[in-house]
Amino acid sequence: MNASPVRRLVCAHCLRPQATCLCHLVVPTPSACELLILQHPLEVHHAKNSARLLHLSVPGSRIVVGEVFDEAALQALLPGPRTTVLLYPPTVYEGHAAPALLEPARLVHPEKLRLVVLDATWRKSRKMLHLSLGLQRLPRLALDEAPTSRYAIRKAHAPGQLSTLEATCAALAQLERNTESWQPLLAAFDTFVAGQMVYARK
Repeated sequence: MNASPVRRLVCAHCLRPQATCLCHLVVPTPSACELLILQHPLEVHHAKNSARLLHLSVPGSRIVVGEVFDEAALQALLPGPRTTVLLYPPTVYEGHAAPALLEPARLVHPEKLRLVVLDATWRKSRKMLHLSLGLQRLPRLALDEAPTSRYAIRKAHAPGQLSTLEATCAALAQLERNTESWQPLLAAFDTFVAGQMVYARK
């Protein structure tokens, strides 16, 4: 009779196996801008996913798992008077609704903004956008200048493609006009990447 497989102990806080727990890497980094992460279900238990570290490090941020967000679900996630912007390139796909225009004057006050981030591969993020009309309609925020990616553990398919954590830090730094406050979290991300590379070699 075969023995039952040994179940790995999971950290209740970061939801990762204890061998790769993220908690020691969390760097509390307040943001004036509200952060909402919409995470594709396939990313939830992906060992190389960066969104959990991002979420745990930004106080008040929310992470919601799903692939399809209908109008009612999306409206429930976007309460109040804040201006909501979607971190996504300005590309408009055939058959999609045109995104709302984003008035530059609304970006002056980050405390009045909500940044929505799709945590998925590029292919899956396009599908999330395709399946959610409300997401298609959100005004877009593109990075003024994409930094060089430090995400050596996952392959980029085009220049400028960043991890969720890197892209969000760049976007929040851009909105808040403050890059320095995000450097400690990016340094913690470097440690996470290095640890994953070591763990993969074992």
